[in-house]
Amino acid sequence: MDIAAYLNALIALFVIIDPIGAALIFHSLVPPDDMAHRFKMALKAGVISFALLVLFGNFGEPLLHKLGISIDALRISGGILLFYTAFNMITKDMEYTTTTERKDIAVFPMSIPLMAGPGSLTLAILLYSKGDASASNMAVTLAILSITVSTFLLMMLSRYVKRIIGRTGDDILRRFLGVILAALAIQFVHDGVVNMSV
Repeated sequence: MDIAAYLNALIALFVIIDPIGAALIFHSLVPPDDMAHRFKMALKAGVISFALLVLFGNFGEPLLHKLGISIDALRISGGILLFYTAFNMITKDMEYTTTTERKDIAVFPMSIPLMAGPGSLTLAILLYSKGDASASNMAVTLAILSITVSTFLLMMLSRYVKRIIGRTGDDILRRFLGVILAALAIQFVHDGVVNMSV
């Protein structure tokens, strides 16, 4: 396995998915005392997100090719989209309100757009497109699995995460990750422009 590709994918996915922030949002959307419902929603969201990221990452590029869209055009547009996401992470405030209603939140909003949204799906295509060998692709798949499993665990432990990190801690973390994501987005745009101009 390509360790460098794994770490690169893991860090990039951690930044854009933000498992801690996702866990805090999950905590506000499900009843805190209904453990069976919490487990079902967390597991369903994790499985759907993993499947979407891997499938779109592997087959998104051929689909784009059929549509006449190059990977470098995707790098530029994806970079702009990621920068927009980063800008919102840095500048917008999020509200968390506890609920007692049992709703199916696995697909929306937990999987789409929080875990497998436009930004992370674009990132998955870009990560898989960088890999020329099966070892690199395996590393990216393992990184996606690691992030989805860690997000699932944090969702299951979200009541404790909320107590430990609190609103202020989540704000600090989200804005810090937003700055890193913005830099990553600019790098994608730069790579796309350079490759298209060669």
